[in-house]
Amino acid sequence: MKSGSVGAVIFYNCNPVYDHPRGAELAAGIAKAKLSIATNGTMDETAALVQVIAPDHHFLESWNDFQPKKGQYSLAQPTISPLFKTRQAQDSFLTWAGSTVSYYDYLQANWTSSLYATLGAGATFQEFWDRSLFNGVVSEASVPATVTPVGQVAAAAAEVAKTYAAANAGAELVVYTKIGIGSGTYANNPWLQEMADPITKATWDNYLTVSQKWATENGVSMVEENTKKAKLTVNGKSILVPILVQPGQANGTFGLALGYGRTKAGRVADGVGINAYDLLDTSKGFVNFDLTTKVEVVATEEAYKIARTQTHQTFMGRENVIQESTLAEYKKDASAGRYHPEIYKDGEFVKPSKISLWSGHKYSQHHWGLAIDMNSCIGCGACTIACQVENNVAVVGKQEVLNRREMAWIRIDRYYSSDAPADDLKGMEIAAENPEVTFQPMMCQQCNNAPCETVCPVAATTHSSEGLNQMTYNRCIGTRYCANNCPYKVRRFNWFKYHDNKDFAGVNVAQNDDLGKMVLNPDVTVRVRGVMEKCSMCVQRIQAGKLTAKREKRTVVDGEINVACAIACPTDALLFGDMNDPSSKVSKLLKIEESDAASKVVGEERAYHVLEEINVSPNVWYFTKIRNKEKNEA
Repeated sequence: MKSGSVGAVIFYNCNPVYDHPRGAELAAGIAKAKLSIATNGTMDETAALVQVIAPDHHFLESWNDFQPKKGQYSLAQPTISPLFKTRQAQDSFLTWAGSTVSYYDYLQANWTSSLYATLGAGATFQEFWDRSLFNGVVSEASVPATVTPVGQVAAAAAEVAKTYAAANAGAELVVYTKIGIGSGTYANNPWLQEMADPITKATWDNYLTVSQKWATENGVSMVEENTKKAKLTVNGKSILVPILVQPGQANGTFGLALGYGRTKAGRVADGVGINAYDLLDTSKGFVNFDLTTKVEVVATEEAYKIARTQTHQTFMGRENVIQESTLAEYKKDASAGRYHPEIYKDGEFVKPSKISLWSGHKYSQHHWGLAIDMNSCIGCGACTIACQVENNVAVVGKQEVLNRREMAWIRIDRYYSSDAPADDLKGMEIAAENPEVTFQPMMCQQCNNAPCETVCPVAATTHSSEGLNQMTYNRCIGTRYCANNCPYKVRRFNWFKYHDNKDFAGVNVAQNDDLGKMVLNPDVTVRVRGVMEKCSMCVQRIQAGKLTAKREKRTVVDGEINVACAIACPTDALLFGDMNDPSSKVSKLLKIEESDAASKVVGEERAYHVLEEINVSPNVWYFTKIRNKEKNEA
C-alpha cells in the first residue's frame, strides 16, 4: 500500500489503523489505494480514512452460520429490524461480485448442498432448516477425535520459546487486555469505561502497573487517587502514562492495558487513556505482547489522578467483614473461620444477647434472600454491569468517580490479606510481595432492622412485606440521612440529572440522546436529581414473576424469579430465592429459623452477616472463604 501497488482494499469489520503495531504506516498508505472500502458499523480510526463506508448490520440484525467446533454447525438469525440504512456485509460482497442472490438465499443454498444432503434424515429442507434454527446446533454423527495442526507448529513453538526465555534481568512490559475494555473495539460503551477493574478498581483509564518495591525505590507512593506519571520507552518509542502501584506484582515487571487511546471511537472513548498497540513488537513475524528488550521506565514528577472506586487495600484486620479459613480446618470444623461478636462482661468475653428495638417482621407470603459464596466469586464484575443495565443505573463519568460519587448499586470489594500488620489503617501499602485476594460483592443488604428506614423524615425508604428495603423515589427529598445511617455504604445519591444533561462534563455519554435512551429498561424508573437510590433486589423482576404465576393461577416456582446479578454470574456465586419456600435452593442451603429478633441459619455453617454485631439482620448472607493451603502459608 505504501508503494501504491494496491488497486483496492476492503476492511471487513476491522480497525488495523488503531489496533495494529504498524497502524501509522497503514494510515499513510490507505490514500494511495485506488479504492478503499470499510464495512465497519461505526466510525473508527480506519473507516475515517477510506473513500467508501458500507456499514455492516449489527449482529442482532444479521443472518449467519458458524462452526463452533469440528462437526457442529449453528445458525444466527435477526432478532431486530435494522435501525439504520445499513446492509449486511455479505450481501454487499455478493452484490459487488455481480450476484443477484441475497445472503439469506446463499446460506440456504449452501446448507442444501452440504449439511442437508448428509443430515436431512428424510425431512424436507424447510423442515430441516426450521429444526436447525429451533435447536441452535446441528451435529454430525461422528467427528474425528484428532485435529491436524495447520502451519509450522514446531518452528513457531521454538521461536516463542526463545522470545519468552526468562532472563531475570532488566524490565519486562506485559501488554494485556482488561476484562471490561478488552481490545478497545467497544471502548465507546460507557458502561465498560466506568466498570471498575477487578484488581486495581480503576475506571476511565489505563495505567502502568508497577511493583511495590519499584515504587518505593523510585519515590512513588499512591495516596488514594493521587499518583505520578512515568515515561515508558520501548524500542525507542516513548509515552507518558500514569503509575498504579499493584500489590503482588513481581518486581521488574510492568503492565499496560490495551483498548485505550482511541481517537475516532466516539464521544465516550475519544481521548481516554494511552494507546498501547503502538508499543507492540512485530519483528519476530508475529505480534509480541510480552516485551523484554529495550524497555525503560522512569518516574516523572508530573501529578495525575486515577479514578478508583476503592482506594484502601485491606479489610484492616476486621474479621466481621471478611471471614476465611483453610481447607484442613474446615474439614475438622465446618464453622472454622467464623467470627462471633463478643462483649466484655464480668471479667470475660461473652456472646451478647440479641436485643432489638424492632418488634420483628412477619413474612406471611414470600421472604426474599440472597446467598453469596465468596469461594466462587472471581471478581469479574459481570454482576455490576448486569445490574447497571437492568436498573438504569446512571454513568457519572471520571470526575464524579474521583468525587466519590459513583452510582453502581452493586460493587465488588477487593481485599488483600497477608502477613502485613493489621494496624495499617490507610491500607495503601502491602508489606507482603504476594498477598492473597478475596472478592466480596456488596449491595444493599435488605436489612430486617434497617437503620436507613428509621431516619428518613418522609418515609421514602420503607420495609416491604416480603423482606425488601424499598425506595419510593417520588417521595424522596434528598436529605441523605439514609446514606449516612447505612453501615454498608451502598446507597447512592443523584447529584445531577445524569441521563438528560448533555452538557454536564462528567456525563458526556451515549445515553443522553434519543437513540441512546433505547437501552433503558422500561420497567424501571429513571431517577432524577436529588433522589437517593440503591439495590432494589430487582423488584420489577419479582413483581413480573408473581404476576405471571397469578395469571396462571399457581404459586411461584423456585428459579423462575431471579435477580440480574445472579443471572449474569458465570460461577453461580450468587443464589437468590424465597426463604419462605422450603423447596427453594436458598432455603435448603441456609435452613433459616425465624424469630422475632432475627433470622438464624442452622444449615450452611459458613453463612454469616457482614458487621453481624450491629444486629441489622440482613437478608443477604455470605459464606466464609475457604483456602486450600496450610495455615502457616503466607
